[in-house]
Amino acid sequence: MAPITEVEHLTNPLVTVEQLYSLQDDDRNHAENGQSVRYAQAVLTQAAGILLRLPQDVVATSLVLLQRFWVENLGQGHATADLKIASEASIYLSAKLSFTPVSPRSVCNVYAYLLSTSSSLPFIGCPPPSAATPPGPQSYYVSEGSYEREREKILLCESLILSSIGFDVHVALPHTLALTYVQALGVSSRKLVKRVLEHLNGGLLSPQLLYLTHQPNALAVAAIYLAAKEVGVKLVDGNWWEVFDVEREDLGFLVLAFGSFVGFAAAEKERWENEREKLRELLSGGG
Repeated sequence: MAPITEVEHLTNPLVTVEQLYSLQDDDRNHAENGQSVRYAQAVLTQAAGILLRLPQDVVATSLVLLQRFWVENLGQGHATADLKIASEASIYLSAKLSFTPVSPRSVCNVYAYLLSTSSSLPFIGCPPPSAATPPGPQSYYVSEGSYEREREKILLCESLILSSIGFDVHVALPHTLALTYVQALGVSSRKLVKRVLEHLNGGLLSPQLLYLTHQPNALAVAAIYLAAKEVGVKLVDGNWWEVFDVEREDLGFLVLAFGSFVGFAAAEKERWENEREKLRELLSGGG
């Protein structure tokens, strides 16, 4: 196997037009809105990564691998795996590839909590003004038998993810690139950097699969461009994004995509807060 070159290390395999059409067809045929369900699954994955105390780059890798699995699996005409199990398997796999592996037991415990009525996820757990007696730990207790069954499903889905994506687990993330670009532009605003990272992390949850359609350098430049507009930081004059090999058309698309995510996320939160039980059932038993 040929070693990964420096340029390849900074790039990702991108989806094809045919694969995107297949995903859109699946969304139209889905009993629920496919984009909406995948977003909820991504939020669940992000929350699990936080409770497992995984670094953000590990959680980001798991989300990208999960998206690749969605696209590749549907593109091959295969049925979609259980939503929760696929999320668990992607977190378990990405952590295994990092310096912070987690045990299947920890994964099972965290997901049992997140999908219980005690969940800290605002649109899955009980509403804030719930009953006087909040749900107890028994609502997310995982018995030994349940754990063994769950563990087998996670390991099986991990194999399915790997085979679907051709065992290509390399994921180049734009976060470090963005910080390098900010320094190259001569900007030293912490507020700008914070907003750039917020856009990049939000992009991981975007239903537009930005991490599968654009390379890290384009994602980094778009996040910087939009963040600078929002926080009022003046960047250098001229088409500075061309220095980082980004075309105006890609920049415009990504800026709109990053900018529209907040509205999409707010609408999804409102929708699922009114349908908590349905969402919990979808994520727990597939979709």
